[in-house]
Amino acid sequence: MTKPLHIDFVSDVVCPWCVVGLGGLETALDTLKAEGITAEIAFQPFELNPGMAAEGENITEHIAAKYGSTPEQSAANRAMITARTAEAWPGFEMKMGADSRIWNTFDAHRLLAWAGEQGPEPQKALKAALFRTHFTDGNNLTDAGVLTRAAEAAGLDRAGAAEVLASGRYAAEVRAEQALWRSRGINSVPAVVVEGRYLISGGQPAAVFEEALRKIAADQAAA
Repeated sequence: MTKPLHIDFVSDVVCPWCVVGLGGLETALDTLKAEGITAEIAFQPFELNPGMAAEGENITEHIAAKYGSTPEQSAANRAMITARTAEAWPGFEMKMGADSRIWNTFDAHRLLAWAGEQGPEPQKALKAALFRTHFTDGNNLTDAGVLTRAAEAAGLDRAGAAEVLASGRYAAEVRAEQALWRSRGINSVPAVVVEGRYLISGGQPAAVFEEALRKIAADQAAA
């Protein structure tokens, strides 16, 4: 296959299963290169908690209120996700704890929209930096300084990132994209949409992505 597959990776930067999913997807794509199957990934916005206040919420309290989980269940789930992350994305440090916080991510998505205009690789680098900012460093994703440092870590212009945040740019675009994906039935993430037609849901292992992408590539070649 010569033409890269187009993949829309619909996700939020405070979604741990999105970390697992991206790790699995990237591993699958690395394997499939030998078969001539490549892909270009566009990161699409999805807010798990669009009404989250600027001060955020404690993760244990948030999960209890949202899903009815006990502190023990929440801790067990974090341990499982940490183990899955280690398998899916070697080297990524998942450091969620009982005192971690969940943040509003609208500004992070605005920065990702800005990075996307500079190309898929800058956007992917920023996505990874934002994941690490939240899950490894535990930093406040509503803080402009935190976000611009993540942009700089991704190789992007920090002053340009600061201008985006201060100006409110890309707000309408992010809202429109979120509405679009919800209108298409995306209500949970990660949602991996290939060629606008094929949906792979959840933080799947690399083998699942590999099998699905191989079949999709064959369908595309036959068409």
